[in-house]
Amino acid sequence: MNIKILDRYVAKNFLIGYVIAFCVLVGLRIIIDLFVNLDEFTEHADLGALAVIKNVLIFYGLNSTLYFRDFAGMITVVAAAFSLGKMVDSNELVAVMASGVSLKRVIVPIVFLALLLTGLLVIDQEFIIPPLSDKLVRDQDDIPGLEAYDVWFIGDGNGSLICSRKFDVKTSTLHNPTIIIRSKIPNSPNWLVTGRISAEKGVYNPETGKWDLINGRFTEKDSEKGTQTIASYASDITPKDVPVRCKSRHKTLLSSRQLAVLATQGAKIKDLAQLYSQKHFRITDPIINLVMLMVSLPILVCRDPKSMKSAVMISFSTTAACFITTFVCKMLATEVVFARIMPELWAWLPVFIFLPIAFIELDSMKT
Repeated sequence: MNIKILDRYVAKNFLIGYVIAFCVLVGLRIIIDLFVNLDEFTEHADLGALAVIKNVLIFYGLNSTLYFRDFAGMITVVAAAFSLGKMVDSNELVAVMASGVSLKRVIVPIVFLALLLTGLLVIDQEFIIPPLSDKLVRDQDDIPGLEAYDVWFIGDGNGSLICSRKFDVKTSTLHNPTIIIRSKIPNSPNWLVTGRISAEKGVYNPETGKWDLINGRFTEKDSEKGTQTIASYASDITPKDVPVRCKSRHKTLLSSRQLAVLATQGAKIKDLAQLYSQKHFRITDPIINLVMLMVSLPILVCRDPKSMKSAVMISFSTTAACFITTFVCKMLATEVVFARIMPELWAWLPVFIFLPIAFIELDSMKT
């Protein structure tokens, strides 16, 4: 048997199954969310049906990047089940074995393509989602460009905390901002408040990279100088960062580099646990997706079409167990368990559990 022809055939079936699985799983996720939140989209029906439809398309078009990130592992497993199930149903695996080709060799194209598609997941997480993060945090009832957020104690690279009653996305304006100036206490995780800045408005100036303050006033703590006029405030927080930092789930939208920068700014133990959890899960998530595939493949490669249904059920059950375990570990990564917060342990625990299972199944695979 020509191995190259077999590889192309298996790869073609897998890619077709991947496209179908992507459309089904992501489409189902969109339909469920749209069904639940349809009333949120129609809150601005006065703008016209065309504006509402445009808002829906933009919202789910952008959020598809998140849905792909969440379902990437499951999509790969479904695609593998599709391609191998088709071959089992047609008794093609029996013919392959009769020609002297091992079934382990048959799954090589699937594993290779899964590695490439895992790279696509990494690109999505590190290079596509972070630039779109300010758009991904908006709610269904927000109109693009007209969003407004309450800003509460956003920390910047200076160690200062920024507050505002309202941040207008369209004009990049902080209304009635208050900036608490702090300095780090040497050899201590604590901060010392040294002053406060208040203003009527803070408008971001992209040319200078500063926030221009209207009627800005600086009051230094324990100083006899009184209130001083201040024209601008330099910060690494930009208008693009404000919506993301206002949302509790913003850390999942940041790249590894941005997470590392946040970790150096100093934070509460709970916040640091979330940062370290995200950093480690960025490494383990692609590994877990591959482990889910490796766990399911030996079960799916069966020669008898009559046993294919049970093989698919067992495969999906094992994959679901891995998926649920990973989800639970993400929940526990920032919680106090056994009197400690251990984000690194919970991030790697699914790998430690299911990777040996994958190797055992591959070794016991009947070829």
